[in-house]
Amino acid sequence: MANLCKSFVRSFATSAQRANAFNHVTVIGGGLMGSGIAQVAASTGHTVSLVDQDNTILGKSMNGIHKSLERVAKKKFENPAAGEAFVKDTMGRISTATSPITCVSHTDLVIEAIVENLETKKKLFRELEAVAPEHTIFTSNTSSIPITDIAVAAKRKDRFGGLHFFNPVPMMKLLEVIRIPATSDATFDKLLAFGKDMEKVTVSCKDTPGFIVNRLLVPYMLEAVRMVERGDASIQDVDTAMKLGAGYPMGPFELSDYVGLDTMKFILDGWSKNYPDNPLFKPSSLLDKMVAQGKLGRKSGEGFYPYKK
Repeated sequence: MANLCKSFVRSFATSAQRANAFNHVTVIGGGLMGSGIAQVAASTGHTVSLVDQDNTILGKSMNGIHKSLERVAKKKFENPAAGEAFVKDTMGRISTATSPITCVSHTDLVIEAIVENLETKKKLFRELEAVAPEHTIFTSNTSSIPITDIAVAAKRKDRFGGLHFFNPVPMMKLLEVIRIPATSDATFDKLLAFGKDMEKVTVSCKDTPGFIVNRLLVPYMLEAVRMVERGDASIQDVDTAMKLGAGYPMGPFELSDYVGLDTMKFILDGWSKNYPDNPLFKPSSLLDKMVAQGKLGRKSGEGFYPYKK
């Protein structure tokens, strides 16, 4: 498997790829975020190894990437043949593996996009750092766990940072690039350059809870929930007010259902535990009750609003 990964990298290390900040990118986690990151990285000239623990998951990931690329190609190319070539070329840059060790041993950049569990992430990075080349840069796509806490497991903290993409990755233009106190200027500059190579708009942020977007967005959505808990206004009226009065494309409850109420609760629980004195991170009894009832939003068929499955 290791030799296969190495020959794959050599086969696709074209001159166009060498112009990028990184040639070979390893994405660990084949879920929606991981597969989206892999797709965009491959479509912008990077050789990508997509890693997950199960070949069934990886098969679904690759199928999803292929379908997504076909949609992109229809919009991007008038000539069907050009679109087909784009899809084939992009898919050809992606290989899959069930062991990160085989591909990380020769990679330039690691992007971790696995379950939001601190101990699991720390264990992963300890294992990866033991086999990765000296120049490899390590990053996490976490949206709720401090990068500093994850980097505790790393010896090369100067080559550690955060790359927070947004779902769906092929469509969302923003990339938050996070640095911890130990992140070197050279590492941070390379991560910013990688964002540009990925055709994303990058913003820089220190390792603050939620970074920029979630730090502002989650308390906003939670205050809307608290307004309903207090009986200040109805769900529908809050959403209407924010769409027509503030010009938001979705109201806070519509957005909450889209994000997932379980995701919101997970983020809030982590922040509340780490920063118990911050009133913005106070848990919501209504949110806790809805998650316990399985009302998670669009993905479950019901959240603050009902949805047809």
